[in-house]
Amino acid sequence: MGQSVRNQSTIGYIRETATKFLDRETAGGIFLIIATIVALLLANSQWAGAYHHFLGDELLFEFSEHLSFGLTIEEWINDGLMAIFFLVAGLELKREVMVGELSSIKKASAPLLAALGGMAVPALIFISLNLGTENIKGWGIPMATDIAYSLGIIGLLGKNVPRQLKTFLIALAIADDIGAILVIALFYSNELSWIYLGSGMGAFGLLLLMNWTGVKNLIWYIIIGIILWYCFLNSGIHPTIAGVLFAITIPIVPKLDSKILKERTATNVTNLEKTELEKLNPLQDKKQQIILKAIKTDTENSRPPLLKLENSLVDFNAFFIIPIFAVANAGVKLDVNLIEVVSGSLGLGILLGLAIGKVTGIGIFTLIGQKLGVSELHITLNWKHIIGIGMIAGIGFTMSLFITNLAFNDQELIKISKISILIASLLAAIGGAVILLLNSNKGRKNIVR
Repeated sequence: MGQSVRNQSTIGYIRETATKFLDRETAGGIFLIIATIVALLLANSQWAGAYHHFLGDELLFEFSEHLSFGLTIEEWINDGLMAIFFLVAGLELKREVMVGELSSIKKASAPLLAALGGMAVPALIFISLNLGTENIKGWGIPMATDIAYSLGIIGLLGKNVPRQLKTFLIALAIADDIGAILVIALFYSNELSWIYLGSGMGAFGLLLLMNWTGVKNLIWYIIIGIILWYCFLNSGIHPTIAGVLFAITIPIVPKLDSKILKERTATNVTNLEKTELEKLNPLQDKKQQIILKAIKTDTENSRPPLLKLENSLVDFNAFFIIPIFAVANAGVKLDVNLIEVVSGSLGLGILLGLAIGKVTGIGIFTLIGQKLGVSELHITLNWKHIIGIGMIAGIGFTMSLFITNLAFNDQELIKISKISILIASLLAAIGGAVILLLNSNKGRKNIVR
């Protein structure tokens, strides 16, 4: 009985978290669209110089005369705020692996295979067009799916898209994030500083030890997590990876078991009934204040630390970090011939990789999974849904822009890449939305008949 109550409580809280995540990310996608437009307007206006100068300004923290730490505004965004972005992605990933859409082979196989195809085919297309050139470093750019933009587009389509397709997209995008994280860690890191890397791994080991010994207070994790980030910042491995490692160490077991919570709450309610409820309110009765505070504390301690941290960061991530990243990175001057941009090997590799490679890879690998019997689609989904969602997954934006900055130092190559990403993402969004809307309308006509 106790185990059943505990499981129901945890599952209910996780479902609530997943629902909030979807709603927030959908609204966040709209904010991201606005931020992208703002960035493009700034970069192509009379304020372009001030815009780029501001991003290059240093933000310095001075702790004493001999101790200070500073990064440029752009570095604080790309190396600091994006570490929190990856932390949220890591928390989402851990939740899905533990109890969500990636918690079993049966649940995970379809979106995992789709994500694998959606990464492999775009990379191969890009490599085939850029092999032997300096552009080859950008092979990771067309591999990524932007979860915020993708869910924003799906959210705008409303009831025209089955709920199961949204779930499929979330699982696919999270699996895609795993691939992007591995690509960044393995292929887009600089020369290593073994002292800082060793210190960072020591901090990671301490966090794991804290988890293993039952430490639940998030404050201690955050303090060590900041040290972990600083070590990776100076290690040669991109500091955003520290966000993922930090997420892995956050406990999923709450401080207070649901069974104990039930018993303590029942006792507190009984004690509350013995107070003068009819005559006095909590402001007038100290006993009521103590009991109500105990109930609040127990309820708070029954929330899994992982979900507590995730819920506290999702809004900040969706409505601040991702839009701010877009404002700082999507601002590219459109002073070039767009036809020349997308016809060159770099631009064409990104354009074909995202707009064509994504949907092709997702479709082929999903079909292979079906034929081999290792995965199956939900009964409400058809192949037009997969094609439509495959195209929407071609919105690479945030992660593609991020990898662009890691792949190239040449500003001309960065400009070409960013313009190609914007064009490809726009085509993917429009194409996917049209296919899903047409499929929805056809389904309604068939129902009427």
